[in-house]
Amino acid sequence: MNKKGNSNKKLEGKIKLTKHGGYLPGPEVDREIFVPYPDTGFALDGDTVLVSYRKAKDGLVGKVEKVLEHRRREFVGTITKEESEYFLIPDTPRTFLNFIIPINNLAGAGEGEKVVIKIERWDDPNKLPTGKVLRRLGPAGVHETEMQAIVAGQGFVIDFPTAVEKEADEIKKNFAQNLAGEVKTRRDCRDLVTFTIDPADAKDFDDALSVRELGNNQWEVGVHIADVSHYVRPGRALDDEAKKRATSIYLVDRTIPMLPEILSNDVCSLVPNEDRLTFSAIFTLNNNGEILERWFGRTVIHSDRRFSYEEAQTVLDQGGEYEKEIRTLNKLAERLRAQNIAAGAVIFEDDEVKFELDKTGKPLKVIKKTRTASYLLIEDFMLLANRQVAEWASEYNDHQPHTFVYRIHDWPNMDKIANLAAFLKPLGYDLAVKGGKISSSEINRVLGKAEEAAEHHIVSRATVRAMAKAIYSTENIGHWGLAFGHYTHFTSPIRRYPDLMVHRLLATFLANKKPAKTLLEEVDRQVNHSSQMEQRAAEAERESVKMKQVEYMSERIGQTFTGIISGVTDFGFFVEESETKSDGLVSLRDLKDDYYEFNQKTLSLVGRRHKKRFRLGDEVKVKVKAAYPLKHRLDYELVK
Repeated sequence: MNKKGNSNKKLEGKIKLTKHGGYLPGPEVDREIFVPYPDTGFALDGDTVLVSYRKAKDGLVGKVEKVLEHRRREFVGTITKEESEYFLIPDTPRTFLNFIIPINNLAGAGEGEKVVIKIERWDDPNKLPTGKVLRRLGPAGVHETEMQAIVAGQGFVIDFPTAVEKEADEIKKNFAQNLAGEVKTRRDCRDLVTFTIDPADAKDFDDALSVRELGNNQWEVGVHIADVSHYVRPGRALDDEAKKRATSIYLVDRTIPMLPEILSNDVCSLVPNEDRLTFSAIFTLNNNGEILERWFGRTVIHSDRRFSYEEAQTVLDQGGEYEKEIRTLNKLAERLRAQNIAAGAVIFEDDEVKFELDKTGKPLKVIKKTRTASYLLIEDFMLLANRQVAEWASEYNDHQPHTFVYRIHDWPNMDKIANLAAFLKPLGYDLAVKGGKISSSEINRVLGKAEEAAEHHIVSRATVRAMAKAIYSTENIGHWGLAFGHYTHFTSPIRRYPDLMVHRLLATFLANKKPAKTLLEEVDRQVNHSSQMEQRAAEAERESVKMKQVEYMSERIGQTFTGIISGVTDFGFFVEESETKSDGLVSLRDLKDDYYEFNQKTLSLVGRRHKKRFRLGDEVKVKVKAAYPLKHRLDYELVK
């Protein structure tokens, strides 16, 4: 947002729309500008707008003078018909208007069908815009249709262009010959005990670990990463498509890969019992997890075993195949983790869920994911590799900006921390702010205190939301949450484009060369795009989870569950069910035993006569009143 001067009181920024109007950051911290309807003009949620504003009794009030940039021109939604006219009801959150679809713009779509449309005309802000159907997705409410709608709604595509598929097929065709030639030029790690540890349903294995004893209480640990950059070359169709997608997307029932599956699940994937090309970070560690030596370079490996997290955990708990190696890695990982925590890394724990689906996509079971020791083991070594690669690259470039890709995480915004403190206080947690800053140790203290409490996941999630978002940048400011001065993403080039850029830059540096200025300018542009696409992918994943949670609960109308109050408003309170994490609303109008008033300070609803309270973090029993899977909405009713 750039201020445009005080005399005419105009500024530009991104507008956020609600049912009541629009909001955008004002000229001063903590002062938003409210734009009432119809003064939002042609603006839609997320658009960059020029606004004129004035002081009013209740704050700053503005009017959209001009839309400078539309965040989106395409929308996903359901076709509906009123009399002889067709409309699109958008799925997109905070799009509080429908689109007129002229009959000749329907492309054969009918009522009740999900489609993708493009705005065709909108020349009067007091009238609805008209649109044209670009793509038909299928009947609303059908699993496949809804999954495609989520993907399309975030601007992603599923199918790869023909030129990309053709290039991938050529790589597969020449794979054996290419591999044989490459082995001669790389460090050969095929004799090392090497394995992968991944989720049970994973198909793309982009990291493997090797370990061998060196004697004198020293260990060599190799973090081996799929060498995608060897196959995906700049300027080719495959790279252009990967750059545009920027990330793979993980929905409840599928992965929409950044690279064609012949590469992501085969050629590049570190499958067991096959030679594969890798880019490795190899460390010599002592028993305390201290780094004695490090080496980076291109390698060839041969994975001996593919473990799921569950299988590796069984080895840790009960013994089994490669027991010595896995237990050694786990002990070293524990030392690395302890070092990070001592340095101030924030330890977030939150419950996530996955689904067991039938062949039609119907959720049969909701399963809470757990962060086991085997999961943490992999995480710790990936953190080690990412950190050390970033440190080495920064040193190579004399710590100059715009020479490498970093994963950065800024200090928390103190206004958000103040809001977090106000949120936590009614739950019994006091957040200490000293010198205008919050320390990571203080965040860890509060999270630790909440660890065994019923509301621990609410505390954790609220704290995460108060933090700055980690993004990609070519300017290094460090990673506050991890307490690392240097950090990057090196370990997942199959599914993240920034990792692919890191591999290319690292290879250039290891060859004692400097990248071309034009390349660094392109990297600068791409880190911003990658950060945006990462956020969209995360939103798509959340939407798919929410939809399946609501669909699961729609089969359980009238059943009783235990949950925690996760939010309190002036129209009711939200309850997160304890096992499925399904969030639903208990409406104020359904609380008929008293007249309840909202207390903003204590985040509670208080009965006027009986003084009964419903507070954030309280455990309650609810039954499922109604479920709306297409709207991703769930209604609960309190059980006394």
